Amino acid sequence: MATAYTPKNILITGAAGFIASHVCNRLIRNYPGYKIVVLDKLDYCSNLKNLLPSRSSPNFKFIKGDIASADLVNFILLTESIDTIMHFAAQTHVDNSFGNSFEFTKNNIYGTHVLLEACKVTGQIRRFIHVSTDEVYGETDEDAVVGNHEASQLLPTNPYSATKAGAEMLVMAYGRSYGLPVITTRGNNVYGPNQFPEKLIPKFILLAMKGQPLPIHGDGSNVRSYLYCEDVAEAFEVILHKGEVGHVYNIGTKKERRVIDVAKEVCRLFKMDPDTYIKFVENRPFNDQRYFLDDQKLKNLGWFERTVWEEGLRKTMEWYVSNPDWWGDVSGALLPHPKMLMVPGIERKFDGPDVNNSSSYAVENHTPNGMVVRDLKSSPSAQKPTLKFLIYGRTGWIGGLLGKICEQQRIPFEYGKGRLENGAQILADIQTVKPTHVFNAAGVTGRPNVDWCETHKPETIRTNVVGTLTLADVCRERGLLMMNYATGCIFEYDETHPLGSGIGYKEEDKPNFIGSFYSKTKAMVEELLKEYDNVCTLRVRMPISSDLSNPRNFITKISRYNKVVNIPNSMTILDELLPISVEMAKRNLRGIWNFTNPGAVSHNEILEMYKAYIDPDFKWVNFTLEEQAKVIVAPRSNNEMDASKLKREFPELLSIKDSLIKYVFEPNKRTSVA
Repeated sequence: MATAYTPKNILITGAAGFIASHVCNRLIRNYPGYKIVVLDKLDYCSNLKNLLPSRSSPNFKFIKGDIASADLVNFILLTESIDTIMHFAAQTHVDNSFGNSFEFTKNNIYGTHVLLEACKVTGQIRRFIHVSTDEVYGETDEDAVVGNHEASQLLPTNPYSATKAGAEMLVMAYGRSYGLPVITTRGNNVYGPNQFPEKLIPKFILLAMKGQPLPIHGDGSNVRSYLYCEDVAEAFEVILHKGEVGHVYNIGTKKERRVIDVAKEVCRLFKMDPDTYIKFVENRPFNDQRYFLDDQKLKNLGWFERTVWEEGLRKTMEWYVSNPDWWGDVSGALLPHPKMLMVPGIERKFDGPDVNNSSSYAVENHTPNGMVVRDLKSSPSAQKPTLKFLIYGRTGWIGGLLGKICEQQRIPFEYGKGRLENGAQILADIQTVKPTHVFNAAGVTGRPNVDWCETHKPETIRTNVVGTLTLADVCRERGLLMMNYATGCIFEYDETHPLGSGIGYKEEDKPNFIGSFYSKTKAMVEELLKEYDNVCTLRVRMPISSDLSNPRNFITKISRYNKVVNIPNSMTILDELLPISVEMAKRNLRGIWNFTNPGAVSHNEILEMYKAYIDPDFKWVNFTLEEQAKVIVAPRSNNEMDASKLKREFPELLSIKDSLIKYVFEPNKRTSVA
C-alpha cells in the first residue's frame, strides 16, 4: 500500500453541489490544517447554503467561476498554491442529457480537459482525483453475481455516462503522457440531505410531502444501489489520503433496490397507500436495468459502509421535512421527466444567511495578465433573479398581456428590440438582457385578418418562418428555452375527426389544413421546430380575453360581424391560459402542446352567452360556409383540439364553456343572468 498522502491546499470543483459539499464540509471539519478552495459556477443544482457548515472556517475560500475558463483555473492554481484537485463539477442528470447533450460535453469533457491542461502547465499538482460514475460501465446483467470491477470495460449507454467516460479517457491520457498523479472514482447512486430534487429519492420525498403521486419510469423494475452521502464523503476522505496514483476505485454497495421498492418505502414513511400514490410514466429513451459494482478494492483501504438504508432514508426524509424551501421553487424538477435549463451565467438565488467572508470571491472577469475580483458582500448583482424573460411581440396582443402578467408576478422582463429574422440583433438582445427564458409572441396574422397574408407572402414568410427559426436557433446556441406561441389553425375537420364527434386533433397529428397561406407558414415552421429540443410550441386557437373592446378578441370580432357561421371550435381563453404558459416556462416544458381549453364551443353558443351576460337585445344572423367563402379571400380553419395533455399537466384547467363564463362573461356582466 502506498504511503499516506497529506495535502496542503485543495481545490474542490463543484462543491456547492450535493456530494462535493458533504466532502468539503467533512474535510473542513476534520482537517483544520488543510486550506480548502471551492470553485463553483452556481448552476441550477448548486446552492451556497450547502456550504454553511464551512462558512466561518479560516481555511475555507469560495470562488464563483467556471472550470471551462482556462485563465481562471490557471490563476487559482498559482495564486492559491493548489497541490490537490478533487474534481466533482459536472452535469449529472441523465434526463437532461437526452435533451441537452452538448452542454454535458462542454461541462464534463471540455471542463475536465481545461483542468488537466492547467495541471500540466503549472506542474505543481500532487493529486488529481477525478470523480466519475458507475454508469460508465453500462448495464449490468440482471443475473450477474459479481459486480463490475475497476478493470471492466466501459460501455456507456446515455449521453451523460458517455461524457463521463470521455473525461476518464482524458484523465488517463494525462496520467500516462504527462505523469499527472491521477486517481479516478466510480460511484453508485448517492442520497441524503442537500440533494437537488431532480434525483429520485429527494423528488419522491418532496412529492410525498405535497401529497402528490410518485412517478415511476417504466415498470419500476430497474435496480439501483444507494449510498448515504456521509459514507461517500468518508470514502473520498480515505481515497484522498490512501488512494494510489494511477488507480481507479469503485465506491459502491452490494445492497440493491428496485425503483418501485424505493417508492413504496417513501410511501410507508409518509403513511401513504402505494397503490394510490405511485404512478407509472413513460420510460427514458434508454434506462439501464442495473448497475452493480465490486467495491472490494476500496474496502482494502479501510473504508466500509456505515449507514444502513432504513436509517439513511429516515434521516434524509427528516431533513427535507425540516428544510422544505432549501431549493426554492423546484416544481420543474418534480416533473416525471425534468429538463432543467443549463444556462451559462445563471445562478441560483441564495436566500439564506450571508455565507461570505473575507475569503469569498465572485470572479467578474479574468485575463492572462490578471483578473478583477469583487466581494460578494458589496456587489448588488451577486444575487441575480431566478427568472428573467425576454419577450418578442411588444406591440402584439399576447406580447402585451405577457408583460402585464410578468408585472403582476414580479418577474423581471424586457421586450426584444431586434428583428426576428436578424440573428445578430437577437444575439445582442440576449447578451444585453441575459434572460433565463425567451418568449416569442411575434408573428404575422394579417391586417385586419389572415386574408392580408395571401397578398403579402414574402413578408409572412420572413416573420412566421425565417424569424421564428432564427430565434429558435440563436436560443438553442445559448442554451435558452423558447416559448413559442403558435396556432392550432393548421387542422380542419375530416373523416377521422368529424364535426361534432368530440374527437380532437392531438399533438402528434400531422396538419391537414392548407386553405390559407398563413396556416401554411405556421404548419411549415411547426414541423421544422420539432428538430429543436429547446422549443415549447403552444398551439393557440381563436384567442379570447376578458377585454371585449379589443378588436383582436374573437368575441369582439363575431359580435361586430353582420353574419357569422355556426361551427364548434376549440378556443383559447387567454386570461386562464397565458399565466399557465408562464408556469410552463418555469417548469421548462418542451415539445408541442395544444394550447386550448378542453372541449369545443360554437359561434352561436358564444353569442348566446354574450346576449345573456352583456346585451339582452343582441341579435345575429348565421350564414353557411359557402356563403362565407364569397366574402373572404382565404378559407378558415375549423377544428377541435385534444387538450388532454395540457389537462394532465394542469388538472385545474377549465373546459372552454366554464372558462368563458368565469374569465370573460362574469367579469363583464351587465345583465342579471337567470
